[in-house]
Amino acid sequence: MNKKQGLPWDNPRFKNWIAVARASQLIHQKLGRALSPLDIKVPHLDILANLYRFEGISQQDLAHKLLVGRSNISMLLPQIEKRGLIVRRKDETDKRVLRLYLTEKGREVTLRALAIELELIEHSMSTTTIDECNFIGDVMGRMVQRMNDWESERDPETESG
Repeated sequence: MNKKQGLPWDNPRFKNWIAVARASQLIHQKLGRALSPLDIKVPHLDILANLYRFEGISQQDLAHKLLVGRSNISMLLPQIEKRGLIVRRKDETDKRVLRLYLTEKGREVTLRALAIELELIEHSMSTTTIDECNFIGDVMGRMVQRMNDWESERDPETESG
């Protein structure tokens, strides 16, 4: 950083990004505490919610949706499976692929956990109007797209590779 750039906290984008990150961290902490009576953690809810939404998803596709490596998913799935919340089944056409399904108990826990998450989101987002809420979502969506393009913009080699 050179002297002309100034300090990062003097930059409005930096300052506002920190506010977004702090809000995200705080919600994550509060959600973790709120889920404890269900004996699940936030990463478990991420998995369960995706299985509820995309029944029969493969482990690889689930890892891609959650932006984590397959090894992360492989470590979490046995914990959830042991509790009887999910089952893994071989794909009918490709026996190398494992498909993931919620059990009835998993469906019940997921719905309870999603209700807790929605309550927390509603509480935190109640400081915004619907238009402001939609604006925040639009901005975050554009930021995600921009970040997905970041590596290729920084390194011309990645575009041809």
